[in-house]
Amino acid sequence: MLQRLTANRLACLLMAGLVSTLAPAQKAPDVENIVQEAMAGDHRSEAHRARDDARHPAESLAFMGWRPDMTVVEVWPSRGWYTEILAPITRENGIFYAANFAPTADRTPGWRKRQHKRYMEKLERRPAVYNHVVATPLAIPERTTIAPPGSADMVLTFRNVHDWMQAGYAPAMFDAMARALRPGGVLGVVEHRAPPGTSVAQMKATGYVTERHVVALAQSAGLSLEARSEINANPRDDHDHPAGVWTLPPTLRHCGQVLDNMRRDCKARYRAIGESDRMTLRFRKTP
Repeated sequence: MLQRLTANRLACLLMAGLVSTLAPAQKAPDVENIVQEAMAGDHRSEAHRARDDARHPAESLAFMGWRPDMTVVEVWPSRGWYTEILAPITRENGIFYAANFAPTADRTPGWRKRQHKRYMEKLERRPAVYNHVVATPLAIPERTTIAPPGSADMVLTFRNVHDWMQAGYAPAMFDAMARALRPGGVLGVVEHRAPPGTSVAQMKATGYVTERHVVALAQSAGLSLEARSEINANPRDDHDHPAGVWTLPPTLRHCGQVLDNMRRDCKARYRAIGESDRMTLRFRKTP
């Protein structure tokens, strides 16, 4: 019918609402449902499932703007908590790089080499879930290409900034993430949040970092803050604990140092607080 209409007739019908457009608008993906389906997969460990309510992955990835066709980089996936979710949701239409510890780098300690080995073994055990994951090494200063430069639509890092600060190479890590992003690409950061005015020395000692400091690191790498979210906030966390952020679940480090007869109450106290108060920030690389 449309091919036989004159241009004027077609314009009139379109204005009257009698003829639809030639290409209907594509429906936006339901990110939260896609992520929740991956969260329900039998490849996930029970220990990781237990943390879902504290980490809010569906809401967090929706806030970051993830889409199924994106090239995504996860920085320092550690034991693979987020990999268990990111791998299945990128499998069909996306590309997924896991920029993990670099076992051959000079500054990589033994425990990180062992953790990297466990991570790779995790991927190998479930090829139907993970055999598309591209593992890249990341260590400053030797290994800094986490994906082809300018190729990533999104780079994500979860609770790692304090580690980079303690090691003295946080600016270089942000530079590496920015290089991987395409113009207009997104950097998503979730990090333990310190109260405003916390000193750098306190941040390194406690594991809590101010939003201002994270924003400054990102801006120095050429990224602009686009949005904040309270998805991962925890108002019960007053940020003042004997062993810093590691006092809280899942680590409960302080409770391992108290007398045996006090340990149960100690764990109950900090479990009642829950996991740390966290900032959730979305940055954009200038086009």
